[in-house]
Amino acid sequence: MVRGLMLDEEWGFFEPFVKASGPKSGRPAKSHRLVLDGVFWIARTGAPWRDLPNDFGTWNSVYRQFRRWTQAGLWDVMLEALNESGAGKDSLQMIDSTVVRAHQHAAGQKGGLKKRILAAREVGFRPRST
Repeated sequence: MVRGLMLDEEWGFFEPFVKASGPKSGRPAKSHRLVLDGVFWIARTGAPWRDLPNDFGTWNSVYRQFRRWTQAGLWDVMLEALNESGAGKDSLQMIDSTVVRAHQHAAGQKGGLKKRILAAREVGFRPRST
């Protein structure tokens, strides 16, 4: 099984939002909890949808449910309710990639790409005979 799944208390908060209300239509959902765990796993790891472990169900089913919830505006409602409850103040952390910077030495050695191109050209154009 995959690590980092929702606790029962966390599922208790999200369950009223994702449970369908009203007349039943279409195929019944397998498990909204697993779908939500799958979406959180994708958000936490940053992996492509196709790399979603099979423990959550097929990646395409999880993605389609995620899209349905997005188009219905469910994520906005859940995040607003989470914000109003104050439940996630100490446990929720988000990083905006616009403030993440690499160290100056992470860019590589000065002239690195130019040197590699010149070295490749030198190997490619060696004299064929001596």
